[in-house]
Amino acid sequence: MRIAIVDTYYDGVLDAIYARDPRLCDAPADDQRAAILAVGFGTSDTYSTGLGAAGHDVRDLIVNAVPLQRRWALEHGRRGLAWALNLPAAGPAGRRLRRRLLRAVTVAQIEAFDADVVYLQDLTWLSRGELEHLKRAGRRLVGQIGSAPPRDGRVEMLDLAITSFPHFVPRLEAAGVTARYQALAFDPRVLDRVGTVERDIDVAFVGTIHPRGIHREGTALLERLAREVDLQLWGQIQDRLAPDSPILSRHHGPAWGDDMFRVLARSRIVVNRHGDIAEGFANNMRLFEATGMGALLVTEAAPNLPQLFAPGQEVVAYEDADDLVRRIRHLLADEDERARIARAGQRRTLAEHTYARRMVELDAILRERFPDL
Repeated sequence: MRIAIVDTYYDGVLDAIYARDPRLCDAPADDQRAAILAVGFGTSDTYSTGLGAAGHDVRDLIVNAVPLQRRWALEHGRRGLAWALNLPAAGPAGRRLRRRLLRAVTVAQIEAFDADVVYLQDLTWLSRGELEHLKRAGRRLVGQIGSAPPRDGRVEMLDLAITSFPHFVPRLEAAGVTARYQALAFDPRVLDRVGTVERDIDVAFVGTIHPRGIHREGTALLERLAREVDLQLWGQIQDRLAPDSPILSRHHGPAWGDDMFRVLARSRIVVNRHGDIAEGFANNMRLFEATGMGALLVTEAAPNLPQLFAPGQEVVAYEDADDLVRRIRHLLADEDERARIARAGQRRTLAEHTYARRMVELDAILRERFPDL
C-alpha cells in the first residue's frame, strides 16, 4: 500500500526548529522534513519506519510547516501556491487563508504520491469537502483518534478509525465506523539519542496545564502536589493561574521531542494524569514515554491499566490527590522500591509497548480492512 501520513505539529515546535537554523527555510523539502522528524516530537517517523518495514510505501506529511510546504509547492510546479504562502497571515482572515492554502498543498501531496491510504493523525486538518474529494478518487481514509474528535461528520467518513480510547470503539461502531483499539507506544531509538544522564529531578510533570473545560481537576491536583513535594513542571500553560500558584515558580517552559525525553530520563518519578475525555481509562503517551525512559510512572488508577502495566509492580497507581501525595512521599523515601518498580516498568515497555510492535499490529489491521490494496 502507498500510505500518506498526515500530521500536524505544535506551532511552537516548528517555530523553535526554524529559529535554531534560519537557513532551513530555504532547504529542499526533503531536508526540511528530515530535520523536523529528527526532533522526535510526537510520533515522529515511527509510523513510516514501522509500516515501511512491513513492505508499505509510506510518506510523512507535516502539513502545517509553512516553509516546508511552500518549498514542496515550488519544487512540484505549484508556483501560485508557493507565492501565496509567502503572504503574511495577519489577523483571523489571514490565518484562515493560510490554512486553506496549506490544505491545498496537502491534497496536492496526497495526489502526487497517489496514496492508497490517507492516515490522518490530525482529524481536524482537512475539511469535509477535501475528504470527500479524496474518497471519490478511491483513497481510503484512516483516522487516529486520541483526543476529542470533530462532530461535523468527518469521523463518519472514515473507512477505519484507530483509537487509543477503549471506550470509543463501541461508540464509533454504533455510528457505523469500523474501529479498532490500539494503545500508544514508545520509540526505543530515543534511548540512544538521549544517552545516560543523571536522575537529578525528584518528581516531574511534563504536559499541558489545561483549563477546567478540558481537565476539571488537573490544575488543582498539580498545585496541591507542588505544595507538598518537590515537583518540577514542563510544558504549556493554557489555564489562567492565580498569581500565587506554586506552579509558576516551578515551571520551566515547554520541552518537546528529545528535550522532553531528557527531562524524563533525569526524573526519578513522573506524575501522569489524563484529560476528562479519557473517562477514567489509561491511554496517553506519557504512560509509555516515562516508563520507556526508565522513570517511575505514577498514574491514575484505571480499569484498563492492568492490561498495560501491573500496578504496584511496574507502575504505581493513585486514587486521588491525597493518595498521590502519600505514595510519592513513600517512594521518595524508599529508593530501592522506586528503582525496582521503574526497572520493571521499563522492561515491560521495551518488551511490549514499542512502536515497532504496534506497527506490526497496524499492518495486520490495514491488510484485513483493505484486502484489495
